[in-house]
Amino acid sequence: MNSNSMVPNLQNCRHFALLVGLFLLASVCGTRAQACYNGSEIDAPTAKAVETAALLYFNMSARGDVAGLRANAIPEVAANFGNIEQAVVANKPFFAQGQPSDTQTFVLDASESKTALQRADFYCGIYNSPGRVGFSIPNLPPGRYAVSIAKVPGKDPITLTMILQDAGNNVWKLAGYYARRNSIGEHDGPWYLSKAREYKQKGQLHNAWFYYLTAWDLIAPVDFMGTPQLDKLADEMQAARPGDLPSANAPLELSASGKTFKVTDLAPFPAGTDLDVRIQYETADAANGTLASQDNAAVMKAMLTKYPELRDAFSAMIARATDSLGHDYGTITPMKDVK
Repeated sequence: MNSNSMVPNLQNCRHFALLVGLFLLASVCGTRAQACYNGSEIDAPTAKAVETAALLYFNMSARGDVAGLRANAIPEVAANFGNIEQAVVANKPFFAQGQPSDTQTFVLDASESKTALQRADFYCGIYNSPGRVGFSIPNLPPGRYAVSIAKVPGKDPITLTMILQDAGNNVWKLAGYYARRNSIGEHDGPWYLSKAREYKQKGQLHNAWFYYLTAWDLIAPVDFMGTPQLDKLADEMQAARPGDLPSANAPLELSASGKTFKVTDLAPFPAGTDLDVRIQYETADAANGTLASQDNAAVMKAMLTKYPELRDAFSAMIARATDSLGHDYGTITPMKDVK
C-alpha cells in the first residue's frame, strides 16, 4: 500500500514516526518553520519547472521507465533505488489509468540552513486556517525542495507524491517517491474510517486500530504531511491505540504448541481486494520449511485465541517466521481455515 523512498535518512518511515511532530506543528511553526510556498506564492518560472518535472516523472512511472527515473534522481536516491523501482513496477497499472485530475505543488525552502536540520518544519498557508498544510521532515539537507501530489482517478485510484530537489538553475531532480493506493477493492479511506469507529464503539480496539491505520494510508498522501483534517484524524487514532501492540523492542510473547514465540509485529496488510492481518515473529529456525509451517499454523491459532475479534475483521492471516540468521518463511491462511 505504501511505497516509500526519500531524501537521505527518510526512507521507510512508518505510521506515527513523525505524527507527534505534526501534532505540535501548529504551535511551533511560527518560530521554527522554514519557508513554504504554494499556489500563487510560487514564482512562475519555478512553478512551471516543478510542474514540468513532476509530469515527466509521472509519465515515466506510467510507462514503467525505471531507468529514466533513476537517471533523473539525486545521487543519494539513485544509489539506493530499490524501493522506488519496486513501487514503480507494482503500481504501473494504476498510474496508467490516466493523467492526474487533482494536483498540488508546494515549494519548501531550507537553503539558508548550514547543515542538515534535525527536523525541518514547513508551514504553508494562513496560520490556523482550514486550508493550512504542514510538512515535518527529519534530517533534511540544506536545499530547495518541492512536493508534488498527484491523484489519479479510475477503478483503482492512487496518489503519487514526489519530492523534488532543485539541482540548480530550476532543474528539479527526483528526491523522494511515495505511491499510495486510495482504495482496497470497493472500499476507500472514509469507509475504513467509519468501520474503525464502529469497532471502537464495540470495544474491539485492535480491529479499530488496524482499520484506522488502513484509513490513514488510503487518505494521507504521506505520513510527514499535516492538515487540519489529517491532524484531527491522527488525534482520533492515537486515542484508540491499544497498549499491548508488539514491536521489535517490546515483543509480545505468545505461547503456542508448547513453545513461546516473540511476536515483533502485528499489522494490517492489503492483498488484492482484501485486507489481511500479518503476524511477524521470531523462531529458532525459519529455514526449515516444515517446522516453520507448523509454527506458523500454531501462532495463527494462538493469536486468534488471544484476539478472537480479528476473525471478523480480516479475510486471512499471514504468519511470517524469522530467525537470527535472516531466514524467513511465510504462510497465508484464509481466516475461516484457521482452527
